[in-house]
Amino acid sequence: MENPKKSIFTKPWVQSLTGIILVTIIAGGILFYKSISSYISIENSQISAPIISISTETSGILDEVYVKEGDKVVAGAPLARVGSEILKSKIDGIIIYTSNTPGQVFNSSQAIIKMINPEELRVVGTIKENAGLSKIKIGDPVTFTVDAFDSETYTGEVEEVSDTSKDSSIVFSISDKRENKEFTIKVKYDTSSYTKFKNGMSAKIKVYNRK
Repeated sequence: MENPKKSIFTKPWVQSLTGIILVTIIAGGILFYKSISSYISIENSQISAPIISISTETSGILDEVYVKEGDKVVAGAPLARVGSEILKSKIDGIIIYTSNTPGQVFNSSQAIIKMINPEELRVVGTIKENAGLSKIKIGDPVTFTVDAFDSETYTGEVEEVSDTSKDSSIVFSISDKRENKEFTIKVKYDTSSYTKFKNGMSAKIKVYNRK
């Protein structure tokens, strides 16, 4: 008697279907391999935002500082008093530095308070020009990790690729070996979802190339 289990696998339509499934699995594996291998790693990165310096309009003696590092302030909040001048915050932000030295004389070029706007936090990395810089485009998808939370992976996208290197000076050399310049990459992410990130935290970036 013919074995029914054996006979069904000998039918042409079953063999064809099996072949299609195998081809699909192999093709999917190749695509998956390409997807995980087509990224550019940027190890030297950190969470960062532009620093806003608060200083007095004219020279004067610092009398009081009303905030401390880590404080969250709203626009219009008093930050410090220099003589008769009250220094106020122009935005909602986080204090990252205070010069808490009452009695010291400050002028307009000296920062008494430094703060950031948390909505402007970005993952900022540097990459050498020969390490895949030419492949990175604005809008490319990104995954990144933060050293303080190394078991989690976060997502974002490339917001900016610097037009000039970090050291833009021109150096002439008689050597055939040129120095590889470093460029800055900024990655935008959902700051409202990742509120635990702090200015200055170390991070690592993977930029995925869009086809």
